[in-house]
Amino acid sequence: LKTGFLKWKPDYDSAATEYGKAAVAFKNAKQFDQAREACLREAEAHENNKAYLFTDFPDSNVPWTVALQEMQRLPEAVHLIEKASMMYLENGTPDTAAIALERAGKLIENVSPEKAVQLYQQAASVFENEERLRQALEMLGKASRLLVRGRRLDEAALSLQKEKSIYKEIENYPTCYKKTIAQVLVHLHRNDYVAAERCVRESYSIPGFNGSEDCAALEQLLEGYDQQDQDQVSEVCNLPLFKYMDNDYAKLGLTLVVPGGGIKKKSPNAAQDKARGPAAVGSHADEEEDEYSGGLC
Repeated sequence: LKTGFLKWKPDYDSAATEYGKAAVAFKNAKQFDQAREACLREAEAHENNKAYLFTDFPDSNVPWTVALQEMQRLPEAVHLIEKASMMYLENGTPDTAAIALERAGKLIENVSPEKAVQLYQQAASVFENEERLRQALEMLGKASRLLVRGRRLDEAALSLQKEKSIYKEIENYPTCYKKTIAQVLVHLHRNDYVAAERCVRESYSIPGFNGSEDCAALEQLLEGYDQQDQDQVSEVCNLPLFKYMDNDYAKLGLTLVVPGGGIKKKSPNAAQDKARGPAAVGSHADEEEDEYSGGLC
């Protein structure tokens, strides 16, 4: 990097190579702070050399990533990956930028789910702009599940709606049905029966939904919820259709409680009459009619 009378410009390319070797050596020696510093110097040399594609690389095996992981400095690692992804976007390699964002999300998912959601959504936007809809859906699915897990249900409902719209666009209708179930469960946990009902009603426009097993189950679920029938709600949510969804959505079904405390209690007389049969019901009705035959006093 030094200049002199016979060397007017720094040799950034050679310097980057040497810093890269130093970073690997420091990593192997478990001197992670020095490895991180060497990597940043290498990136700076590449940047000065206008070699932006080599400024950073979103691989979990590069020395600086390993160094920051070992040092438990994940937020710093994620910040550097985001910076790299921006460089990839600016230099016309959006696919690599999206992969970088996805790996950053995985890196920080257990430490900061909120940040992971943001990174997955950014990756989904990049993939969607490149018309790689299946990869975009994978990222949106990860974001939706994290939002449900974190009980950020309003945002989860919006994320699921976006997923469903893209699945409908690529004509993957069976998955649309499953996303409708997830939506309904999220809305009911938000205590928004109207939104859940509207969600099912709008799904009638999806080919094959009306008359499907998913549609019938959702109609039973909404009926039980509206009638405050906890038994019916629990019975529907224990169907394989609900139990074998992704864990985060299956848990929503298993923990769904209707408002008002469950089943409306029947009177003891009604339960006894049911056991005795029609004749007993008639005689009991006669007794009730004759109870005040002598007048209220």
